[in-house]
Amino acid sequence: MSAESTRLPPLPVPERPYPDYPARDNGQGVKRISQTKTRHKGSQGSQSGSVSRYLSTWPAHMTSRIIDEGRRCFTREKIKIHGCDDGISGPMVGKPRFLELLEEHLRSQLQDWSPDLPKAQELKLQAYRDVFDFFIEDFRTYKPLLTSIKNEYETTFGYLRDQIRELEPLQTQLAMMSEETELRIMALRNEEKEEITELKKECQNLENIISTMKEEQKALQEQVSCLQEDLRAQYLAYRDEHDARNLLIDKVNCLSNEKEQDHQEEHEEEDMVKLKLALQVCRQDMTRAQVELTQLQADYADVVPRRDWDNLEQAHQENQERLETLQKEYDDVKAQYDTLVEEHEQVVQERDTLQAKVEGDRGSYTPRPEWEKCADHLGGSERWAEISADLTSQQLLELVLMELGGVPEPQEQEGTAVEMPACLQYEGTLKNLGLKKAEIVRAIKEVWKEKISENEQSEEKSTLAEFLRRHLDRQHGESAGDWAYTVLHTCQQHQDDDDVIGLFYSILTGKVDESVYHGQTRMLSHLLKELIQSDATESGVMTVQEFSETLKRAFPLKEERCIEALVTAAQTELDNNGGSIPYQALYTEDSGGNHRGFLTLVKHQAIEERHHYISQLKEQLGGKGELEMEDLKVAFKNIDPTLGQAMLDQYLGLAFRTPLTQMDQSTTAMDTDLALQRLLAADVNRAGPPQANV
Repeated sequence: MSAESTRLPPLPVPERPYPDYPARDNGQGVKRISQTKTRHKGSQGSQSGSVSRYLSTWPAHMTSRIIDEGRRCFTREKIKIHGCDDGISGPMVGKPRFLELLEEHLRSQLQDWSPDLPKAQELKLQAYRDVFDFFIEDFRTYKPLLTSIKNEYETTFGYLRDQIRELEPLQTQLAMMSEETELRIMALRNEEKEEITELKKECQNLENIISTMKEEQKALQEQVSCLQEDLRAQYLAYRDEHDARNLLIDKVNCLSNEKEQDHQEEHEEEDMVKLKLALQVCRQDMTRAQVELTQLQADYADVVPRRDWDNLEQAHQENQERLETLQKEYDDVKAQYDTLVEEHEQVVQERDTLQAKVEGDRGSYTPRPEWEKCADHLGGSERWAEISADLTSQQLLELVLMELGGVPEPQEQEGTAVEMPACLQYEGTLKNLGLKKAEIVRAIKEVWKEKISENEQSEEKSTLAEFLRRHLDRQHGESAGDWAYTVLHTCQQHQDDDDVIGLFYSILTGKVDESVYHGQTRMLSHLLKELIQSDATESGVMTVQEFSETLKRAFPLKEERCIEALVTAAQTELDNNGGSIPYQALYTEDSGGNHRGFLTLVKHQAIEERHHYISQLKEQLGGKGELEMEDLKVAFKNIDPTLGQAMLDQYLGLAFRTPLTQMDQSTTAMDTDLALQRLLAADVNRAGPPQANV
């Protein structure tokens, strides 16, 4: 309802002597207003006529109320509206039209209200809020103050609502914690109840046992008392009998003495002769007994009783078993100690060698330059940190020279030069990145790793040059051409002094077949597997004899001199003559990423054996200028009868460059030297011993 449709009569003006002074809610404001009323009491009568023309005195002398019909159905309490009071008496005065409209609007809004509705209190508050808005809109004079009051209430309501919303999760959490705490308390109580019950049962059992023992003790005490009485009675009877016997013996002795005296007097002379003879016989018996006793003591002086002998025998067996166990443990500990001593000596030797090398090279080392000082001359510390991040000392030097304008242009070459393989040719000028030998070796190992993975996943195998092209494009993008030129240039420089680089460059340029690399890898893996299987103690250490036997099992076709050369190379590499060999140390690489002497000798012997195998094949062909596939097959069978059909077909395919599916249809003759050269460049090895040794 708008303010224009309803007009109210003038409202009474509040009695304040200073209209501009804001009203207070506390007692001081009320006191000040009351003092003002008292002070101006005389002048109030004169002003009432003028004020009454603008302010309405309703509801000063009337009573009005609005009953909430909707709530009346659920509770007997009355909803009181501001300005309505049943206790005021006076003449009934009619309400203003605007008030009646507001009450009617409020009544219509609260007609369908029920406390059971969702958010009932908010709906009820919204009805009163609408009425208050209508009231504020109509009273334009007090609209700012009433609006401020309403806004303050709304702000307070919103703040309290936010506080309640924030506290609701805490209340839920508090309830959950309370439930968890109660559950824990109940669980603890149940556990304590069970423990208390068990303790009570145990206590009751102990009390029963104590009672039983007390009864047994009482019964035993009674038996002891009875036995003591019996013993006392028997003792008295024994004492009486003993005294009686003593008296009887004394009497008998007296009678005997009297009789002997009489008999002695009669036969005194006869008894003296008999006594002498008896004494002599007794002395002889005593002498004989003493001799026998002395002989027995001499014969059995070292003899022990059977019982003592059995006890000592058992103790001896136990000590013997304990001694054997301790001896075995001692042998194991001693073997471990010897191994540790050998490893310690090796570590000490390596440390001394490295220390001597460091001491020898220390004089040639130069102090590390302070590159941060270059920042002042190259655009500040921020630019220097940006352009020098993750660079080596050599690269930093080249960067400084380039910034200062004194570095020469890097070596360049056309990407389509003849020296570049066809699949590695790029458009434009290629730059040499100046990578070190160790970096090229790491890159080559990464290429081989990804190449092997691709061969396992795909049936169609590409050449090393084709894969290198894809690998460089994938890894380096626009600088792939520079990387290709750098790799080729470095491989050309170090192909003779580095086995890894030399084999990679030979395979890359097509001089050697890729199967040679895979054959070397399989051979070294097979050797390591044999060494691990032969290591019964799993300590990583083998004796020289065990190491030699393992080499013979891993390479059954090698001659004895080759095995001895491998053992000597292993001992030389480990600086160990005659001692145990830690075979795992033989598979370590040097700083350049290459194998050491032992594995290098293994690979060189494999190459020599392949050359010897191909030379035997050449001799078997008998100097033919051209040969067919059947001729080569017969030659292989003659020099290597144990060669399998699958391996034979593979060798023939390498020689004639013919797929296995088309091998039966191939009748083309080929130059013998070319076929042998292809076999020499591939992984072709003898399968069994020569025919003379079969």
